[in-house]
Amino acid sequence: MEPQAVHQFFLQLMVMLLTARLFAELFARLQSPPVVGELLAGVILGPSLLGWLEPSQVIRLLAEIGIILLLFEVGLETDIRQLAKTGWQALLVAVSGLVWPFFLGFGLSHWLFQRSLLEALFVGGTLTATSIGITVRVLTDLKRHHSREAQVVLGAAVIDDILGVVLLAVLYEFSRAGAVDWGNAGKVMGFIAVFFLLAPVLAKLFSLVIRRFALISQTDGLIPTLIVSLVLFFAWLAHAMGAPELLGGFAAGLAFSRRFFLPFGLALRSDPAFSDRIDAQMRPIVQLFVPIFFVMVGLSLNLRVIDWGSSFIWSFSLGLFAVAVLGKMLGALLVRGGWAERCAIGIAMVPRGEVGLIFAELGRTSGILNNEIYAALIIVIALTTLLSPMLLKSFYRRYMPHVPVLGELPQ
Repeated sequence: MEPQAVHQFFLQLMVMLLTARLFAELFARLQSPPVVGELLAGVILGPSLLGWLEPSQVIRLLAEIGIILLLFEVGLETDIRQLAKTGWQALLVAVSGLVWPFFLGFGLSHWLFQRSLLEALFVGGTLTATSIGITVRVLTDLKRHHSREAQVVLGAAVIDDILGVVLLAVLYEFSRAGAVDWGNAGKVMGFIAVFFLLAPVLAKLFSLVIRRFALISQTDGLIPTLIVSLVLFFAWLAHAMGAPELLGGFAAGLAFSRRFFLPFGLALRSDPAFSDRIDAQMRPIVQLFVPIFFVMVGLSLNLRVIDWGSSFIWSFSLGLFAVAVLGKMLGALLVRGGWAERCAIGIAMVPRGEVGLIFAELGRTSGILNNEIYAALIIVIALTTLLSPMLLKSFYRRYMPHVPVLGELPQ
């Protein structure tokens, strides 16, 4: 970069970070997900409104680091043992909540709106996501995070995250090939299986070394330095094996999570105290880079070039929104319990949030999704992320004011 360009980049980055923090704080005070505020900051700063910033190559690189660290955080907060509490009910909610939105979104795009096969696959894939972080915050605010339906939602979210990342890897392979190639997709699935078996074990072994060095280190910052280095290495390793870099961040986070275990996990026990140290020391780094990704998504969206007078953008967006909500609600019908409990589970699974944005951004950067399809997906992600927490709060207060707190669910 030229000296003048470097000077300009410093100013742009400052504006991005401050604006993202300002809007995130504003939305948090309005009892809305901060991620939507960060997305809106990018829309305002970008070509859609003010036109002050545009996503340069350096910003995209920082956003890529943000995505990897975001998936690391998702993996770090994944509670595998949550599945033991919820059993088959969580599995049914997760699988059906992934299958229904995917096929409904694919069918709507491909057969009704005549989109290409690859476009329709990305649209369907985006609708499978669930932002459990937003739901957990709402349930915690309502003091319902230990309730029966909350346990099902948390367990389903664990499976959703894993299946979603695998689906993302397959779509990534399609985007690289520029076509649907099931042969290459099968190879990628094989690489992913090997990677998921080996990467957490390697990360767990590395964690023993990191923990030992942390005890004898004479300087500050050893843990975040080594953890970030390890996450970046796993991202490189995932790409070298033909999978998206995001998979490396997720696998590393999963291995360092507080409740990690595998069939051979008896020999590799987790240390919750050390995981808490990693979480505490990595959080500032994650909070620095992740907003750059969300702002960059907003910067990449140009609402001015969309023909808002066209019936396509409105019908497509509304159709996707209906499918996004219906797909998750259908997934909750398989749960045992009353209608109110099933509705609460379905509503809690609706927000797409940051996970949906990752899917949509991958489709855009690979050239699969044009600006109109990308804009429609962003609108749907924003609506589901904003409306679901408000609807969940209203539903609880009206239909489930007193929910028994249960430790486990009937299997």
